[in-house]
Amino acid sequence: MQCSKCSKEAITFIRYNGTYLCRQHFIEFVEKRVRKEIRKQGLPKGNIAVALSGGKDSLVACYLLWKITHKDTTRHIHAITVDEGITGYRDKTIEIAKKFCNEYDIPHHIISFKDEIGFTLDEISRVRKELAECTYCGVFRRYCLNKVAMEIDAKVMAMGHNLDDVAQTILMNFVRSDIERMARMAPHKKVQPGLIPRILPLRTIPEKETTLYAYIKGFDVSEDECPYAIRAMRGIYRDFIMQLEEKHPGSRHSILKSFLEIEDCLRQKYPPANLKPCEICGQPSSEPICMACQLKKKIKERYSEK
Repeated sequence: MQCSKCSKEAITFIRYNGTYLCRQHFIEFVEKRVRKEIRKQGLPKGNIAVALSGGKDSLVACYLLWKITHKDTTRHIHAITVDEGITGYRDKTIEIAKKFCNEYDIPHHIISFKDEIGFTLDEISRVRKELAECTYCGVFRRYCLNKVAMEIDAKVMAMGHNLDDVAQTILMNFVRSDIERMARMAPHKKVQPGLIPRILPLRTIPEKETTLYAYIKGFDVSEDECPYAIRAMRGIYRDFIMQLEEKHPGSRHSILKSFLEIEDCLRQKYPPANLKPCEICGQPSSEPICMACQLKKKIKERYSEK
């Protein structure tokens, strides 16, 4: 099949807009939308942190930000990788992240749960009880990313969340009636002391397109899934949205568009929380003791009981 824009052979079919694209036009299709999102969300001057797990999405996000800024002397990309301590999984993607950063001469910062929290996620899993590993992981990852971003004086932090991720999060918050959490989703428009605001360059790019882009660019891509994802509720929403998209192409975009239509109203009703330094670690928190320190204490107590 020929590309809808030229006579070259198409490599993919974009179901939600009915176009066939060749290699070059697909690359342009992805990059044009990412540049548009970055302009819309804003990219301040100074150090730009990128959460780089070594997975396909974070690699694509980091590469595109590098491509956009590497000739700009007022902006500098830094990659931050969190080592949760997942045997046989994270060690592979860390090596991919290291190789990528070496190739593009990007400063690479690695922070581990073991060093910061005192336990790996594998160790946390053994005493997790009623909470899934993803609950601990999400809290501790945010803590680690923000800590390093503050240390390198980052003005903003880019996450590799794609359209599928964002649509899932919106739907999850609706179903849980957690509208306040949805109002505080990234990208963040208000800068709060001690909390690095986040942007989502891939917010309008479907997961399959980030995967194809990564392969076209020759990035090392790990096909492994986190072994703890099996207990994550997100999987239910992922499967539902995939089925919905299959029957009604463009559903993910519609979910995002619906959120954007009410975003200003949500942010007006639920303004950012008043944050103060945690009494233990000093990281910004809406409570006297941040959630990371609360969970850390819980883990220590459970291990002391064993």
